[in-house]
Amino acid sequence: MATRTISEMKAHLVAKARESEDFRTRLVADPRSVIAAEFGISIPEGFHVQVHEDSATTAHMVLPLSDRLTEDELAAVAAGVDVYPI
Repeated sequence: MATRTISEMKAHLVAKARESEDFRTRLVADPRSVIAAEFGISIPEGFHVQVHEDSATTAHMVLPLSDRLTEDELAAVAAGVDVYPI
């Protein structure tokens, strides 16, 4: 399968979930396996995938990745990295 952006993959999954209730159920229950099989990709173990389904009484909002550094990340940057150890 050709390389796709994450946005394209999401659009594909949403469209397919609208067409097939079985696919939708499997995608919600086990997104890693379904996505890996659908696109022929391997999802790294440390990468988590969650699929949420809106209902008449619940809506989900996804915020984009924050560009702010955590305290640990900031400390690592402030300390510097020794690229050429002696």
